Amino acid sequence: MCTLVILRRPNHEWPLLVAGNRDEMRDRPWAPPGRHWEDRSEVVAGLDWQAGGSWLGINDHGVVAAVMNREGTLGPATDKRSRGELVLEALDHAEAGEAAKALADLAPGAYRGFNLFIGDPVSGFWLRNLGGERQEQVEVFEIPPGLHMLTARELDDPSVPRIRVYLPRFRSAQVPDPVQGTWSAWQSLLASRLYPEEDGPYAAMNLDFPHGFGTVCSHLLAVPRYPGFGYKPVFLFTEGPPDRAGFMPVAV
Repeated sequence: MCTLVILRRPNHEWPLLVAGNRDEMRDRPWAPPGRHWEDRSEVVAGLDWQAGGSWLGINDHGVVAAVMNREGTLGPATDKRSRGELVLEALDHAEAGEAAKALADLAPGAYRGFNLFIGDPVSGFWLRNLGGERQEQVEVFEIPPGLHMLTARELDDPSVPRIRVYLPRFRSAQVPDPVQGTWSAWQSLLASRLYPEEDGPYAAMNLDFPHGFGTVCSHLLAVPRYPGFGYKPVFLFTEGPPDRAGFMPVAV
């Protein structure tokens, strides 16, 4: 993942909405979200064929996890573990709080820098690993109610042009209604290639660069208050950039 939008609404019938674009080298092989792991049959997530992990997924308990590279850490390192493992490890837990507590005990030096989101209908967390050998522990921050954005730096960081431009737009956009299937406002923002000239093309939501890097897929997720009782989570996905591929439902 490269950009994640998180809306937390405690006590709402749909307390967690998530939107995100995955930006990656286009030649890195992957598979759309599904139940790809025999030993993790409760997990629905995208599959990174290169390292075997994932960038975003949900489990049958309603826990959502997504990982983003910290700035300047694109790609794997031979002496580090894959950050895609973190999504699967988070989704081994039935509650976001349990997952955040467990992953906080990881050795920071075992991974390149990452931002990891873990959320469920009750709570949401952002885990930060700066990737330096001097960091003693993965940092855990609780995400307050409201709409937030996370990319390669800090949560809601105004120094990130994309956040500075698009966070106000998401906050003023029509909130999706998962029951009615009205996602158009968020879909349009995820697909936007617009950016202020002074900030450059990395300020757009939807990227496309000639060296082979760009937005390869897009996600929309809604988690009900009681997953599995009444409404089921809603998961929509584009198998390509969101301005060129339609959002299709994922079986959860």
